[in-house]
Amino acid sequence: MVIMNEKIRASEVHLTGLRGEDLGIVTRDEALAKARELKVDLVCTSLMSSPPPCKLVSKGQAKQQAGQEKRGAKGNEQPGKVKELRLTPHIEEHDYDTKLRQAVKLLAAGNAVQLVVRLKGKEGPKAKELLERMLKDLAESGKKQSGIQVSGKAAMVQVLPL
Repeated sequence: MVIMNEKIRASEVHLTGLRGEDLGIVTRDEALAKARELKVDLVCTSLMSSPPPCKLVSKGQAKQQAGQEKRGAKGNEQPGKVKELRLTPHIEEHDYDTKLRQAVKLLAAGNAVQLVVRLKGKEGPKAKELLERMLKDLAESGKKQSGIQVSGKAAMVQVLPL
C-alpha cells in the first residue's frame, strides 16, 4: 500500500526532491503545492519516523513500483504446486514412457511431482523398484525431496524441479 498525496496525514514532512536533493522539513500543504507545481506525486516512504520522510516522484511511478514489488514478492512466496502422478507396479512400457513425459513436463513448468504407486498384497519391492527407475530417468529434470516411502497401501516419492 502506497501512501501518497492527500492521503498523507502528517502536518509536517521531511521532503526529498525529484533528484534526491534534501528540501528539509516543510508543511504537508507546502509539499503538496510543490508536487502540483512540478506535476508529480508526493509519496510517503515510511510512517515510522516523525516527521515522516516523503519524496517527489514522477506521476504514476510510485504505484507502478509498488505493483512490481507485490508481484515479485508473490512469485517468491509461492513455488509451483505439487502434482500427483499415479502408477501401478505392473505398468506397461508405453504407459511408463507416457507417465515419464508427463512428469518431465510438470517439472519443467516448475511444479513438484509426487509419484504414487498403489499397492495390493506383496507388491512393495516391485513398486520401490519402479520408483527408483523413475527417479533415475528424471535425474535431469528434478531431484527427490526425500526417500521412497512404502506404507501398507502405497509407495511414494516427491520430486522437486531443478
